[in-house]
Amino acid sequence: MQTYVLAGGCFWCLDAAYRALDGVVEVESGYVGGSVPAPTYEQVCTGTTGHAEAVKVTFDEEVIPGDVILDAFFTMHDPRQLNRQGNDVGTQYRSAMFPADDAQRADFARAAERASDWWGGGLVTTVEPLSEWYPAEDYHQDFFAKNPGQGYCLAVAVPKVNKVRARFAEYARA
Repeated sequence: MQTYVLAGGCFWCLDAAYRALDGVVEVESGYVGGSVPAPTYEQVCTGTTGHAEAVKVTFDEEVIPGDVILDAFFTMHDPRQLNRQGNDVGTQYRSAMFPADDAQRADFARAAERASDWWGGGLVTTVEPLSEWYPAEDYHQDFFAKNPGQGYCLAVAVPKVNKVRARFAEYARA
């Protein structure tokens, strides 16, 4: 098993898109990269804690390669938008990768190079030290599955999930 910590906008969308892929065994939404111990969602939303909304994606490399997990990351959000994704604005919505070790750092760099080619350059995705991880509140975990009719999920998460399912159809859960 391998775990990547990734931030690319609202964690609800990343969570939903990763859960649509076979071989992903766990997704946890949370906060990383900031300076305030044990921040709350409300604190992170102010943009003053330094944390990003992120996901910890644990996957079985025998089922889904790490490259697919990373390519899906760069598919489900626009890595050219600085400190935002669509209408979600602030440093908490930044595009960032948090490697656990040098091997992940190298994998992340290769994935960013591939993504730069697809997106025509201009990536603002940062690679930041993996700091302490704080799980988000329970109601944020698997938010899309719990709230499929919620307006944000319908308008923002569904298109991202569909984009990932289409691009990585061979890994899409039935």
